Amino acid sequence: MDSNTYVLQIKDLVKDFPGVRAVDNVSFNIKKNTVHCLVGENGAGKSTLIKILTGAYERTNGKIFLNGKEFIANNTREAKQNGISTLFQELNVVEQLTVKENLTLGIEDTKFGFIRRSEKLEKMIRVMNDLEPSIKPGQLVSTLSVAKKQIVEIVRAVATDSDIIIMDEPTAAISEGEIDRLFKIIKSLRENNVTVIYITHRLDEVFELGDYVTVLRDGKHVDTKHLSKVNGRSELIKMMIGKTVFEEYIPRESDCDDCILEVRNITNHKLKDISFNAHRGEIVGFYGLVGAGKTELARAIYGVDDYDGEVIFNNEILQPKPEKSIAAGIALVPEERRTEGLFTILTIQNNVPVMNMKKISKKGFIDNALERSVAHEYIKKLNIRTPSIEKEASKLSGGNQQKVVVSKCLFADADLLLMDEPTRGIDVGAKSEIYSLIRELSNSGKTIIIFSSELPEIINLCDSIYLLFDGELKSMLRNSCDINSEEILHVATGGE
Repeated sequence: MDSNTYVLQIKDLVKDFPGVRAVDNVSFNIKKNTVHCLVGENGAGKSTLIKILTGAYERTNGKIFLNGKEFIANNTREAKQNGISTLFQELNVVEQLTVKENLTLGIEDTKFGFIRRSEKLEKMIRVMNDLEPSIKPGQLVSTLSVAKKQIVEIVRAVATDSDIIIMDEPTAAISEGEIDRLFKIIKSLRENNVTVIYITHRLDEVFELGDYVTVLRDGKHVDTKHLSKVNGRSELIKMMIGKTVFEEYIPRESDCDDCILEVRNITNHKLKDISFNAHRGEIVGFYGLVGAGKTELARAIYGVDDYDGEVIFNNEILQPKPEKSIAAGIALVPEERRTEGLFTILTIQNNVPVMNMKKISKKGFIDNALERSVAHEYIKKLNIRTPSIEKEASKLSGGNQQKVVVSKCLFADADLLLMDEPTRGIDVGAKSEIYSLIRELSNSGKTIIIFSSELPEIINLCDSIYLLFDGELKSMLRNSCDINSEEILHVATGGE
């Protein structure tokens, strides 16, 4: 064992769950003081592997060596004590506490019951100021945006005295400026003898940050390579899914003439006098960076947030209430799928029909056979990877969770589907499947509005593209083969 070269050595690691092998004889090494990227489709085994490393799961077989010595963590606290810190993809903050209290949760330095400004807390606050100066230590976390909550988690992970920091999709909900600052911190960690295991579906980040990349597929180790030996995105994608995925905008054969949605002068705490139309069968895209107002616009149309102005759907003015929107034929795929889109403690079978229970009920009672039939239908239709319809939603991979959320909306018989960051935190294979589904829905006459901070997604999918900046609608474009990405970014970052 070369403990001077490798911080982690993983040998023949296996993890079995009932009916499925999530990690299948995986072996690879991670060098000290490197950024080692871990990529693969949802369900490839990345999260399970990380949970074994951090003591959240017990391995079925195999060995792990930390600095040359065999390592077994029985819980996450033991992993932290051995110098392994983790930033998980899903938010793990306590909304009712302040930023300062969240940063020191579990490692508090107190006197007479009050948290002291210890050296460790001071270091965390310095890192936070570097990442996002607008976040104040005394602020309640519940007042922060999703992006800023993510930053609190990032700070808590990077400010610990760890030898290894595992980052699971750390940029999924933060802005371009925040990403740049995070990358500088990651590079400084490497220079200060910290190894970063970096999990991402954004392949450009792999090439920008990584020294090495490990690819997993179907629970197996495909390869570990130095990034200098990888021939660009196409090779990496092929390693991940065994095929090449190429997305491009497919022009419409005919125009969408039937106006289904009119939004007139919508204004609220974030939005400023926004008006637009959407037509039957059209895919409409709203693009902007974090804080542009995309989520707020989706929530306003769906009736979650109050507004001045009018939303007219199928020639009728909508009251701003979600139940009215659902009844009218509008469904929302929210940005936060775990907290807003799913009942995570319920099974796939229980989640899929929840927006249209009358369709599987007879005389006020749920028809279990019909409920099972519906779940099987959507598992097949959306290629949801699961051993059983009775699998809890919380135990599915991110991409499969997103497919369950989409299934709910489809079963609701919605004519208009609002999709807020529809592929956030999911892999290229699952993205391709969801893109194909969106096009199929559009061809069948459904109207789709996508709110996304991923420009390639907007350009590849949408017929009409609206650009948002700071709550204002800055520009509208009809998609075409010669659309200019640089001009779009110029507008979306506040340029005129």
